[in-house]
Amino acid sequence: MNETELLAYLKQLCGTEDEKCEHKEFSRLRHALANNAGKDIVSYVSALANMEGGILLIGVKDGLSQIVGIDDTSDLTPQRLPQRLCELCTNLSTERLSVDEYITSDTEKKVWVLHVPRHCPRKPVYAHKKAWQRNGESLIGLTQERERVILAEPMGIADDWSMAIVEEASIDDLSQEAITVAREEYKTKHPGLALEVEGWDDATFLNKAKLAIGGRLTRAALLLLGKEESSHLLAPAVPQISWVLKDEEGVEQGYEHFGLPILLSARKVHEKIRNHRIRYMSESKLFPEEVQKYDPWVIYEALHNCIAHQDYELGGRINVVEFPDRLVISNLGSFIPGSVENVIRQDAPPERYRNPFLSRAMVEINMIDTIGSGIRRIFSKMKQRYFPMPDYRISPERVEVTIYGRILDERYSELLARDNSLTLEAVIALDRIAKKLPVDRETIKELRSAGLVEGRVPNLYISAKVAQATGEKAKYTRYRGMDKQYYFDLIVKGIQQHGFLTRKDIDDLLTDKLPDYMNEKQRRTKISNLINELSNKLEKICNEGSDRSPKWVLCEDRDITNNY
Repeated sequence: MNETELLAYLKQLCGTEDEKCEHKEFSRLRHALANNAGKDIVSYVSALANMEGGILLIGVKDGLSQIVGIDDTSDLTPQRLPQRLCELCTNLSTERLSVDEYITSDTEKKVWVLHVPRHCPRKPVYAHKKAWQRNGESLIGLTQERERVILAEPMGIADDWSMAIVEEASIDDLSQEAITVAREEYKTKHPGLALEVEGWDDATFLNKAKLAIGGRLTRAALLLLGKEESSHLLAPAVPQISWVLKDEEGVEQGYEHFGLPILLSARKVHEKIRNHRIRYMSESKLFPEEVQKYDPWVIYEALHNCIAHQDYELGGRINVVEFPDRLVISNLGSFIPGSVENVIRQDAPPERYRNPFLSRAMVEINMIDTIGSGIRRIFSKMKQRYFPMPDYRISPERVEVTIYGRILDERYSELLARDNSLTLEAVIALDRIAKKLPVDRETIKELRSAGLVEGRVPNLYISAKVAQATGEKAKYTRYRGMDKQYYFDLIVKGIQQHGFLTRKDIDDLLTDKLPDYMNEKQRRTKISNLINELSNKLEKICNEGSDRSPKWVLCEDRDITNNY
């Protein structure tokens, strides 16, 4: 092909720069391979691989306006480049990694078409010890959200850890007590089959409950129903739930590990949790006089979700940490939906999830209601109790949920009690504001329009309208603060009484009267601004001391009490 024909072909192959295509001159190829992080060939290879794979055209101008060709390739050839890239890019797949070389017949310009394969499941591709990605036609560092998606990718049905047959296992490796409990829960889930279940032997029941396949035991069966002494059959997985008790300072007060069968261990952990009844008093009288510290269903659902979605191949255990006012429950493995917001917003089962065989078996024996609905129901339950929403902390290797056993912000809880028309999404946003957590601008705008919040980001607070309706006027005033004239009057009257005030005197006078949301630095700045306006702009007070040791007095011959 001549230069015109090759350019037309390349435009047809990869005409637009996007997440799958990139155009680069890189005419001095050996210097462009790996000498400039974020701008060299290996960085673009990492970025394309961490999307869906793609093509890197080398030897052309951006936009394919011209073929410039490449030279100075040193020892690099189309055959050697893939090998060098695999040496420089961690996790880069060799499959479909190739280079096509084109040399124009009329101008003898050389162009390489580098075909970059998609990353392997759960393996981001790194260059310069950093993972990259495409954002449209731009190259950026791999975002947390994209990393979570990659790490949560399914390995295929054959790689469903829970579905694997354990050839060495038999029914003798299962706990009869656990089987009995599982039968009762199966009948609860399928009341129409209750009489029929009584006639099934254990092997039939295990098949019907989707714990066995053709009479052969799966890892799911051993995990949920296995005897403690059979845990070696699941190695290197650690089939345990650890309960840890801590005080307010986080100092450990006690712990206990619970192994197989996990079906029974979940119940034992639940029994360890101090779920006593607590009394709440409220001016509105809308709260029940007594409630349980934690909703039992919420505890079970959160714990069973951890059991269902734990990445057992990572060799860790499920943890339940009990503090005086909250539970922190965690499991290993990425959060496949990407974010809790996605789960709440979609309100539908995820398209894929970890351990699907185990999850289906847990549905059959009534450990979880339906696959994918648990998180939204947990949030709804907490809304009904007027308690804070759960907090999720998600990392590529771990998911942690905090469930609160007390009210953190009475204004927020009173609002839920008075207005049951609030959507779950609005309640979650108000919960984040009460906890001083970030909320997106569009949501803030909607809450302002509804008259639910006031203040400026990041110091948002429940509005006066809500505070008045809930009997929280005093707390609202302390949080929002008084108007400027109030502080001016305090300073002037203080000087009238004492003749003069130092800066420390003014600090002592005003500090505890400023809004609750202000920190120490913000309070000092606010007081400085008040003094500056009162002295320079309004000329009501004058400094008879020095800048370092001010001595504020009333300016002479002025009406100091009314004319601000």
